[in-house]
Amino acid sequence: MEYILLLVGGLLAGTIGSLVGLGGGIVIVPLLIGLGAISFIDVTPQITVGTSMITVFITGLSSTLAYMKQKQVDYKSSLYLFIGSGPGSILGSWFNRYFNDDSFSLYFGFFIILVAILLMVKNKIKPIGQQNKSTVTRTIITPEGKQITYGINLALAIPIACLVGFLSGLFGIGGGSLLVPAMIILFSFPPHIAIASSMMIVFLSAILSSITHISLGNVNWLFVLFLLPGAWFGGKLGAYLNTRLSSNVLVMILRVVLIIVGIRMIF
Repeated sequence: MEYILLLVGGLLAGTIGSLVGLGGGIVIVPLLIGLGAISFIDVTPQITVGTSMITVFITGLSSTLAYMKQKQVDYKSSLYLFIGSGPGSILGSWFNRYFNDDSFSLYFGFFIILVAILLMVKNKIKPIGQQNKSTVTRTIITPEGKQITYGINLALAIPIACLVGFLSGLFGIGGGSLLVPAMIILFSFPPHIAIASSMMIVFLSAILSSITHISLGNVNWLFVLFLLPGAWFGGKLGAYLNTRLSSNVLVMILRVVLIIVGIRMIF
């Protein structure tokens, strides 16, 4: 029964993570904590986060390849932001060792409630227009022929990406839930470019975070074996659905579930 849950959970995490730019860990972490509560398997916060990061890596790779095929990834901006998120993810992975079961549940509970709030306002956020302060300017042509210009202020973007990477390594999530709103609000990224590019950043950061967690012995490879097939196909499915349908209904359901799970973990 536990391994069926892991297969289904991997698919769900990959699909949701790719569709809305979350990375998938926001589903995997509560799943593994719940699995530890209902089984005799020892699932510590460190094992939870390390195993989740391997899944985030696979989801990020799968969805990034799909978004690259759709030509929605801004490679240059992604690499600039990775300058911050990469070291941050390593640092967060090391700090994770200071969590015990209670403290991890408490802080992760607050964190996923924050993610749920961000999902509530995702479609209402507007760019504040910082092109005049940008150190890197980007211009794209949409499939409809419209030209869109946006830019990154590296002095602001790299520290934000570092914080996102730190939280990603600390909690075992992809970090896209924080990065996508920042890319849209502060740097005027088109939403579909922000989601696709954030998945590339999630993938690159997850490589470093996964290596760190593996070196610390924080990975349950049997769990990984059952999570990976769903994460891989879910990543491709989410990228496909992103171009075919509105994610509003899924996001509405997800944010309600996240709030319930967050409150449950806190108490």
